[in-house]
Amino acid sequence: MKRITVLLAEDHAIVREGFRSLLKHEHDIEVVGEAQSGREAVAMVKKLRPAVVVMDIAMPLLNGLEATRQIHKDVPATKVLILSAHSDDAYVDQVAALGASGFLLKQTSSHVLATAIREVQKGKTFFSPDVSKRLNGRNEKSQDRNGNFKKKNNQLSSREVEVLQLIAEGKPNKQVAAELGVSFKTVDKHRQHLMGKLNIHDIAGLTRYAIAQGIIESSVQLTIR
Repeated sequence: MKRITVLLAEDHAIVREGFRSLLKHEHDIEVVGEAQSGREAVAMVKKLRPAVVVMDIAMPLLNGLEATRQIHKDVPATKVLILSAHSDDAYVDQVAALGASGFLLKQTSSHVLATAIREVQKGKTFFSPDVSKRLNGRNEKSQDRNGNFKKKNNQLSSREVEVLQLIAEGKPNKQVAAELGVSFKTVDKHRQHLMGKLNIHDIAGLTRYAIAQGIIESSVQLTIR
């Protein structure tokens, strides 16, 4: 039997180890790689082409939502199953709109995780039971005539989201430039463009916007520069 190949994308090593330990008992599932950041997850998906990515939303350098968007665009055959400690409607809506195949709460049991992996690998969607119940009453508003989730207009490009996340995490322009492999001037231009596009004129405002959009978590310790 051909196994379902899975990439674990989670920045906490102990959580990744726990998932790997749980999934090793599933005869039809094989963990083929682990990523510690959203950017690393995107790169590993392009290299390994796993069937499913189990992706945490709160990832450093590139959050799980933006990583999902890039994976869906570049490697559409790979299905993404989002994990989060929060089940806010805003998060669930973004997950569906960005091309993810499912949404699970981190409190989910190993049995449900394995079931979700199998379902999304088949091309189906899978949401945690509690989330699914809440969505049932809202699906008509969030789906088009063909039953697909409506895409939300996203004002920012993938690179702009990357720059915004790094800035909101408190990284100075020089470090952002090093992380992205671009010049200091390019980062400064991106920052000015972000402020103009969003009509936000300071770093604190950009940070609040990033938190509101789920790009970073409010629990992140920020250094405003």
